[in-house]
This record gives sequence, structure tokens and C-alpha cells, in this order.
Amino acid sequence: MNYLMAIDAGTGSVRAVIFDTEGNQIGVAQKEWTHLEEDGVPNSMSFDFKKNFELVVWCIKNAILDANLKAEDIIALSATSMREGIVLYDENGEELWAVANVDARADKEVKYLKENFSGIEQEFYNLSGQTFALGTLPRIMWLKNNKPKVYEKVANISMIGDWILAKLSGVIATDPSNGGTTGIFSLKNRDWVSGMADKVGIKSDIFPKVLEVGTLMGNVSEEASKLTGLTCKTKVVMGGGDVQLGSAGLGVVELGQVAVLGGSFWQQVVNIPSDTLPPSDMSIRVNPHVISNQSQAEGITFFSGLVMRWFRDAFCEIEKEEAKKRGIDTYAVLEEKAAKVPVGSHGILPIFSDAMKYRKWYHAAPSFLNLSIDANICNRASMFRSLQENAAIVSAINLEKIEEFTNIKIEKIVFAGGASKGALWSQILADVTGCRVQIPKVTEATALGAAMAAGVGAGIYESIEKAAKKLVVWDKTYEPNLENKKLYDEIKYRFSKAYEAQLKLVDDNITTSMWKAPGL
Repeated sequence: MNYLMAIDAGTGSVRAVIFDTEGNQIGVAQKEWTHLEEDGVPNSMSFDFKKNFELVVWCIKNAILDANLKAEDIIALSATSMREGIVLYDENGEELWAVANVDARADKEVKYLKENFSGIEQEFYNLSGQTFALGTLPRIMWLKNNKPKVYEKVANISMIGDWILAKLSGVIATDPSNGGTTGIFSLKNRDWVSGMADKVGIKSDIFPKVLEVGTLMGNVSEEASKLTGLTCKTKVVMGGGDVQLGSAGLGVVELGQVAVLGGSFWQQVVNIPSDTLPPSDMSIRVNPHVISNQSQAEGITFFSGLVMRWFRDAFCEIEKEEAKKRGIDTYAVLEEKAAKVPVGSHGILPIFSDAMKYRKWYHAAPSFLNLSIDANICNRASMFRSLQENAAIVSAINLEKIEEFTNIKIEKIVFAGGASKGALWSQILADVTGCRVQIPKVTEATALGAAMAAGVGAGIYESIEKAAKKLVVWDKTYEPNLENKKLYDEIKYRFSKAYEAQLKLVDDNITTSMWKAPGL
């Protein structure tokens, strides 16, 4: 039987996952990795390509062991990765410098570009759907300013998933969904716009060829075969960005389809035609999708999952003990209690992530507003529910912004990630948005998307779209309670007004922002 391998390079870990051609997970191996701040470089997050490739090799070997397969059973592999992370190479294809996705060292360069090139961020955003905050040009400019000897050697660039494929095949290339997040890219043409680099004094001859997701790149090289144990018959296939391939792994492959990905951060993505112009107010990010004629409008909610984890660990020892005794997850216990709290959580308004304002994005100080000293209504259950409601409310605001500039009417949402395991949270999302919410059975959507890409390159599937329709299976559906939606519409309005006031406290240096984009 034939098997497919997906290598998923996330922010916190890397894993190799093996699937059969019916989409069943057969084996997996995972290793955590860390991205360290460089000495004397505030807000930096370096990517240790030497150490991290050793972890990639370990995952490949151990996934094959876990699946109890022979290496020759793996007919094709592909990779996916955190977006925005970049690797720079010299003329021999050797790595020179690399940073992970949320590296924010280039704040001075972001300010320089905005102050010295009037209107340039808007101009580039109209083409690429990206702002400078986590873009590649400011980072390369930082390298030019701070490590000129390294910069002079730069001859090529790729994203981190592309780097894995380059290490395995010897071919440096990128795809639109991942390369597009550099901001040096055309959404419409799905190719580099090297003139952007020229315009700001950065090398413009360092951009590799662009291959659509599922394109065969070659086979595992002899050198990589010796390191990993894979055979030189295994095909290496172009992968893509984690959110976009994750969307494919959830079956979100047709125009107008929508997904909310509920992880550490929440993403709200909507498939749109690739020639759709980004919104004039630069409020929403737009990325190339893994489907050749599509882009994805993307809203982002910061820290929703991380805030939940903080709340659980900081306040919920009783629920942890109860969960341990009952043999269930702590969040399941918290949901049981939160389900008894009425819609609106007795008026509690959490202030954590704002709705997306991609042009000038910063957050208020983290807090809860409208708390009561009545322990019967203000307690762990009501605060927990308020956090669930708030994540859904911010998602709804982002989706409304996307509806405004795309003229797409959203009626159904695919909900995935850790948050979708909660029945209450899923129902709250349906009630807040007024949309039907579908939960897929797949637990490894991003890796499954990468496996689909590998299968397309190997000729197992005709296309990503057809692979998705074949492999994605649905688990649950939640219908919206429209009476609850009326209540949530009012809460959404009050939250927006409260957040404006909380941002004013940050502006006046009374409180400290939870997060600010580089250059603000």
C-alpha cells in the first residue's frame, strides 16, 4: 500500500505525520523546538536551522517507526509551515540567516519605510494583501543595516516549509500561499513583485521560482536519503502555508467557503476570487490560497486559546481536580458549569484581543470589565463563558468586515482546532454569528492538507479540491439560536464601545497594551 508523509513546521514544534491514501493517520512523531531572542536584539525570534533540521530528521525517522512501515512505502511527501518565517541562502544554497514567524526586530525599519516612502505601505498592500508589520522587506532591511556582510552573501530566500523541502530535494522554491505572506507578492498574478524590493533599496534578484501547491519538485536526494532513511524514490512535492493547507484539510476549497480555526490564536478565513481587491482601510489581511484561482481574506484574533489556558491554570484548580477524578478534560468540566450561565455571562466584558485593524493594530491592556462582587453571578463559570463568548464576538466582527469588501454572505462556518472540541463553544459561535457551524472529524487538518498536496504530486489525487471532497468527513453540526443572536448583537456593540475606551487608556499611558505591531 502507498503512504504519504506531511511535515508540519509550526511555531512551537515540528512533526512528521503519515497518512494512507484514504486520509487515515498511520503514524506521527513530534519534537518541540524553540526560537530564541538574539542577544542585544529586542523582539527578535531566530530560527536555528542547523539544530532544527536535526529535529526534522528525527521526526521523519520516528514517524516511519511509529507507523511500522518501511521507508519505501512512503511514495511522496510535502511540507507546511508557520507563515512569515523566512530562510536566506547563499549562492550555494547554504543557509545564512533565518527567523521565525513572529520575529518583530524590524520595528525601526517599519517606521523608516512608512516615514520615508509616503503611501508605500498602502501601495504594496493593494498588490499583496500584507502590511509591513511582519513582512519580509523590513526584516531584510534590518539585516542590511545590522549585518551587512551576511546581507551581501544573500542569493536566495524561502519560507520555512520550503526550506524543509529544499533540504530534502535540493530545490529551493516557494508556493503562493506561503510566499505570499512575505508581502513582496501579487495576489492576482500569484508571483513575486521584485520591483517592491528595488523600490526600497533591497536586492531584487533573490526570489526563487513559484510553484503551485501539489507540483512535483523532484525526489529525495541521495544526501537527504542517507540522513533520513527515506529512499530516493520518494517524491518531494510543493506544500504551502499552514492556515491555507489547514483549510484544505477541512474541506474549505470552494469560493465563499469559511473556516474559523480555534487554536492559540484564532483565524477567520473566507475563500475569495484571486482578483478581489483588498479593503481600502487595510483592516483585513488577504493571502493567496492553495487553490490556484483563489485568495483568502483572513481575520486574526490574538491569544484566544492562550487566554483560556491562562484562565484555567491561574484560577481553576478545583476544576482540574474534578476533571482528574472523572477522567475528563478540565475544559469539559468548565463547559458544564458555563452552560448553566445565561447568555451574556451576567454582563462581563473581557478585554483581550481587539478585532483586526491590520493598518494600525494594537491591543488594550488585558482585563475583565463589569465584574460583580456577587459570587453567585461572578465566578469562574461566568468568567469562563464570557471568554468563550468574546472569542466568538471578535470572530464575528472580523467576518463582518470580510463580508463588507467581498460582498460574500456568510451562512455556514467550518469550525476546527482545539476550541471546536467544546460543544458549548461551538454553539456560542453559531449563536453569535447566526451561522450553521460544522465540525469535521479530522484532528490533523494542516498535516492532512500537506498530505493532500503530496498525493496530488504523486498522482494519487487529481487536485487539492477533489482530495478534500474525498477525504474530509463531518462529525457534528450546530444550528444558530436566532433569539440568542439578538442578545449577542447588543453585547457585540457594547464590547466595541468598551474596547475603544480601553485603547484610550493605552494612548494616555495609563495602561499597557497587551500587544503592538512592530513600528507603532
